Amino acid sequence: MAKVKCNHCHLEFDESVMIKEGDLNFCCKGCQGVYHILKDDGLDSFYDKLGNKTIAPPIEVDDDIQRFDTKSFEDTFIKTTQDGYNQIDLIIEGIHCAACVWLNEKVLFETEGIISADINFTNNKAKIVWDNDKIKLSQIILKIRSIGYNAYAYDASVADEQVVKAKRSYFIRMMVAVFASVNIMMLGVAKYTGFFTGIDEQIREYIHIGEFIFCTPVLFYSGWIFFRGAFYGLKNRILNMDFLVSSGATLMYIYSLYILFGGKGESYFDSVTMIITFVLVGKYLEVIGKKSAVDTLDKIKSSIPLEATVVKEGVKKAIALNSIEVGDIVEIRSGEKVCVDGKIISGEGTFDESSLTGESLPIFKKVGDKLYSGTINNDSLIRYEVTKTYKESTLNSIVTLLEDSLSSKPEIEYKANEISKGFSLTILTLSFLTFIVWYFFGIDFGFDYENVSHFEKSFIVAISVIVIACPCALALATPIASLIGISELAKKGLLFKEAKFIETMAKADTLVLDKTGTITKGELKVKKARILDKNIHKLNLMYSLLDSSTHPISKSVKKYLQKKYDNLELKDIFDVKTVQAKGVVAKYKNIEGKTFHLLGGNVDLLRENQINYNFDSGNSVYIFAINRRVIATFELADEIREEAKDLINSVQKNGLEVVMLTGDNESIASKVASKVGIKKVVSHIDPIGKADYIKKLKKEGKIVVMAGDGINDSVALANSDVAIAMGNSADVTISVSDIVLLNSSLSSLKYAFVLSRRTYKFIKQNLLLSLIYNSITIPLAMAGLVIPLVAALSMSLSSLLVVANSMRIKLKS
Repeated sequence: MAKVKCNHCHLEFDESVMIKEGDLNFCCKGCQGVYHILKDDGLDSFYDKLGNKTIAPPIEVDDDIQRFDTKSFEDTFIKTTQDGYNQIDLIIEGIHCAACVWLNEKVLFETEGIISADINFTNNKAKIVWDNDKIKLSQIILKIRSIGYNAYAYDASVADEQVVKAKRSYFIRMMVAVFASVNIMMLGVAKYTGFFTGIDEQIREYIHIGEFIFCTPVLFYSGWIFFRGAFYGLKNRILNMDFLVSSGATLMYIYSLYILFGGKGESYFDSVTMIITFVLVGKYLEVIGKKSAVDTLDKIKSSIPLEATVVKEGVKKAIALNSIEVGDIVEIRSGEKVCVDGKIISGEGTFDESSLTGESLPIFKKVGDKLYSGTINNDSLIRYEVTKTYKESTLNSIVTLLEDSLSSKPEIEYKANEISKGFSLTILTLSFLTFIVWYFFGIDFGFDYENVSHFEKSFIVAISVIVIACPCALALATPIASLIGISELAKKGLLFKEAKFIETMAKADTLVLDKTGTITKGELKVKKARILDKNIHKLNLMYSLLDSSTHPISKSVKKYLQKKYDNLELKDIFDVKTVQAKGVVAKYKNIEGKTFHLLGGNVDLLRENQINYNFDSGNSVYIFAINRRVIATFELADEIREEAKDLINSVQKNGLEVVMLTGDNESIASKVASKVGIKKVVSHIDPIGKADYIKKLKKEGKIVVMAGDGINDSVALANSDVAIAMGNSADVTISVSDIVLLNSSLSSLKYAFVLSRRTYKFIKQNLLLSLIYNSITIPLAMAGLVIPLVAALSMSLSSLLVVANSMRIKLKS
């Protein structure tokens, strides 16, 4: 039975199973339906763009299409633009070529109610903006399905799988290239030696065959990503570095094939292999950076509860966060996280807000006070009224801002693309002009091979221009110096996630520091102690009361007593009660049966128990009393890091402005700032405010480096040019950061600025060397004074020169 093609999908089937419609043949009703839809809408030019390629037949999806219009789906996946339109990211299943992208975009653009539709062919991700008053999302999905594709909401887990897959693919391609490079270089030693000393023709042919075997998989497997990058560059009318690498490597490969099959001269399979390997290593490092960025949001989102206990008409029920509405009553117990923002209507207690504010002290909250999502209820049963939906709550707002920050591209990336485009275009133009001049004007000086035709000679000279200018030295100028700089920085406890941040740090003019955990140690310490009665029995009672509490102040005072006294003992106290945000009360009965009333806490606790004791302090306080008589007082404060002042003096001498951001009040903030020499302080600021302040500095043209710790700093860090996390920071902060101080030492941060400036200086030197090299060698190649073999050697020499210069970074590090 003869096979015929389906007029839609172009797949071949036996004629007996096809659906006949005049001269048309369809493999299924789905293909038949889509074909007529495109015809009726005037989109049949799709088949011209498809050419001889095939596509999958339309898939039948059996699910509830109305779920795309539900409130829970909207809250989870749909955003609202500044113009009030709806926006969603979809993965379109079935796209495999440019014609598929064209068809989907064309259909969506011409659908009433859709404002914009942009599809990324590399990951099949579509960003669609539409007017919900004119068209529903379910109708958009049906429209996509009607032309033979399927769509579903973009999920971060899907993106993570794609990035992991890409990382694995790059690694395999890189290892294939490295393996081939090592082997081909051993063959290259024999070939280069033979060129100058004489080599048997048959042995040279064997070397060419060996090089061909190693080079071919490197060019067409490992180097495939450069061909892909060049294709998309050309598609967008950009001549990028990928195009220069792929075109130069391909032309050398073609010429080497000519030599392999009987031409005169030397093959350049080794040069093809080395070029692909050098640049591929840099590409792999870029993929690792992308994987780190994808992990960030998952870590933040994992800290958000999945559901909350909502009380309706006296009945408690666990409800998903997306279903909680403003006005609902939520109940949280001790140790649970606040899931959405609200206002307390019943109960009081302390809340750990360190995830948002970065401050270590718990905050006392009572009826009428606001609660923020992401904070932790320490010790009470609380009920509160929801004032913001999950989508609008504080922690989700932080996640949203972080998503926007991570998806944006730095300005330096755009500049690099422009430079590479100009460089590639210039080299290709010079190469083409060289071929024209040599071919039409018959220049005959330079090298000569016996029986080499005029066309071959012109072609060889043109290749020499591309080879000698192929951007190995240019590509190595930055990464080699950066790699050495990064390794030296790592010895000092500094982890740079990407090399580009060395350059940014070197150019920075503003350093923003969080207070708690960055300038200070983030740990409360007893600064001043006054023990009015040193009777060991009374000290044991105070020690026992401190031991009954897990409050940070109680822990710090207990640690202080343990260091000061060696013979402390725990006593059997009873009726221990925690007074929210004030302290602890308890009782003790001695062997004579006498009862002692113990009290430990702040001034408010003393007043509540009718103890008149005036005690003013700008720090946190702990007062211990027995039977309403004060026995001891303690003042506690967060210690300033010893190296903080030295860091600030150093960066200020180098022209950087230093700013301190903190959620603390102005009095405490000013006191810390004056001790370390910071002149500009912004106090009482929340996480969103910190991010807005960083954005404001960047709008003013500042290059901002920020150091901080805690989730509260994550959004501000993500918006800075360089984000630095202390080694003891929250996991989320470390994920968002660009640099991690593994030893949490500010001396290391000072060293980072010093070595970054030094490394950047050598990067500029390397680029200058590369420029001088190209300025001298390209004219020589155009004049025919440099054959491709010498061009390849020269290219390698320029790379070695760049590497040798970069090694000088270590001399004063």
